Amino acid sequence: MKNIEKVINFMIEIEKLKDIARKTKPVGLDRFENSAEHSWHVCISALMLKEYANEKIDIDKVIKMLLIHDLGEIDAGDTVVYHSETKEVAQKEKQGIKRILDILPDEEARYYFALWDEFENAKSAEAKFARAVDRVPPLLHNLHGSGHSWKSYNVPKEKVFALNRQRINDGSEALWNCMEKKLDQAVSDGILK
Repeated sequence: MKNIEKVINFMIEIEKLKDIARKTKPVGLDRFENSAEHSWHVCISALMLKEYANEKIDIDKVIKMLLIHDLGEIDAGDTVVYHSETKEVAQKEKQGIKRILDILPDEEARYYFALWDEFENAKSAEAKFARAVDRVPPLLHNLHGSGHSWKSYNVPKEKVFALNRQRINDGSEALWNCMEKKLDQAVSDGILK
């Protein structure tokens, strides 16, 4: 019964992810997405896009990575990816994920921390695909929301293309080819400058 209590305590702690506001608004809504919604969205997106991975993947492993990859935001908060790829932010998220996963029984904590680390370091085909899919919803939010967060955070098209080209293409060339066309159209339409 001791382990089930730890899992229940973990379940209570991760409820906080629902209160972490992200920097983009879901398509058709005039409010910001929360990190728990993002986790759900990227998981179902990965299921639908799995055939487009560059390499053979274990989709169950991908979904596990996507479900846990943002839990560190409970402590670190959400940041704009184009401005936040710093050692300080990475360390804060690592400390947060470690604290949260340490609520679990030891074996589970080690397993999920290893998955989180694999995702963060793009160490496998699954991690590369998960990271590719993770980048798509924020792009769609901006593409269907007049570039709201790109404009708010003064993100130039060069940064949008560079970061997303690398991350998405590493996991799914087909997905990048599709998104690149959408980004090119956003530039033509004046949404992305």
